[in-house]
Amino acid sequence: MTHIPGAVAVTAASVLSPLADDLDGFTAALLAGRSAVRLPPTDGGGSGLPVAALDGFALADWARRHLPDDPATTARLRKVAGRAALPARTAACVALRAVRDSGLSRDRLADGTALLVAGSNLALAHQAETVLGHDRAPGRLRASYALTHLDVDVVGVVSELTGIRGEGWTLGGASASGTLALVQAARTIAAGWAERVLVVAPAAELSPVEAESFRRTGALAHEHLRAEPTRMCRPFDRDRQGFVRGQAAAAVVLERAEAARERGAGVLAEIAGHGQRLDARRGTEPDAEGQAAAMRAALATAGLAPGDIDYVNAHGTGSVLGDETEAASLQKVFGGCTGLRVNSTKPLTGHCLTAAGLVEAVATIAQLRAGSVHPNPNLEHPVADLPWAGRTAERRPLRTALSNSFAFGGINASVVIRVQP
Repeated sequence: MTHIPGAVAVTAASVLSPLADDLDGFTAALLAGRSAVRLPPTDGGGSGLPVAALDGFALADWARRHLPDDPATTARLRKVAGRAALPARTAACVALRAVRDSGLSRDRLADGTALLVAGSNLALAHQAETVLGHDRAPGRLRASYALTHLDVDVVGVVSELTGIRGEGWTLGGASASGTLALVQAARTIAAGWAERVLVVAPAAELSPVEAESFRRTGALAHEHLRAEPTRMCRPFDRDRQGFVRGQAAAAVVLERAEAARERGAGVLAEIAGHGQRLDARRGTEPDAEGQAAAMRAALATAGLAPGDIDYVNAHGTGSVLGDETEAASLQKVFGGCTGLRVNSTKPLTGHCLTAAGLVEAVATIAQLRAGSVHPNPNLEHPVADLPWAGRTAERRPLRTALSNSFAFGGINASVVIRVQP
């Protein structure tokens, strides 16, 4: 691959999603336009809100599929992560898969590798369940809760399993966390602080309290199309009603392009540019100027013009105000560009919250490598005149993409991802 000066190589990517727990299966599901959104059983005592959930996820099942020839790693996974909260367990799986696919040995990872975990407030359901359990039976509280409720438990679990001894921390930015972690990882490598970075975005979990608070604000899709839950998340459609929660985890290995070539590693893609901007205001209301500024900054660091972009993976949650604002920001940056396609992955995966940016970066890499954009299956009446992807997958000569993540608190982040044909 001919790389862009300053670009950082992606040498492995993994995903754990209700659609699939491997990259090939995930790619196939995306291109088929298959949605993981479901309604929970009506007799389960739950909220009745649609969700794309990791129902039935178990470490043992994952290990049987991904580590059939490695009983030692399987045993270590069970020992280190077996009693951790869901975010740490999912992070352990995608981290091990990415490291294995990168071809990096444990000794190599220990030297010159940093670890970045995307997200904050990751284990809210675990915290709520523990608090309620303690109220009912104080004597049954596990001492390990002192660790399992912390986001940094994910750092500890992943570093022990992979052997990483370089820098490591968590990076929170609400729904922009995954993309911000990619940005920081690329900067870490460019600055020479690490030769490579393992970026992990765990599956985040909400307690019923957070889910209900989102519903009361009107942010969640929950009323219309309940007979067809896969149609409930409708980014950029006039009939959108809010976002649908998703659960997924992802991981990527980033390296200096020269280092990847020297060790003969395969390169999936490159992080060619990145941009991050604030709106200078508190709250949930998005701002088209801040979003456009982040996109323009990403293009500038990549040395590209809007017309050089073949594909945009929009943040596109299905939010009534958010989608209108993002459509306006896309018009500001890409208005008049007809040679690209725009879609949103969230109708298929749900909104994966703090993991969304990294899950969607992996989805972007998958589409670039497949030479196809996945459909916008629920986009029937677009809110704006943009070059939207259609309702079925479309083969296109894809080389360069932009992926957006926008978060509460006025946090806007974009990355440019590129592959060589």
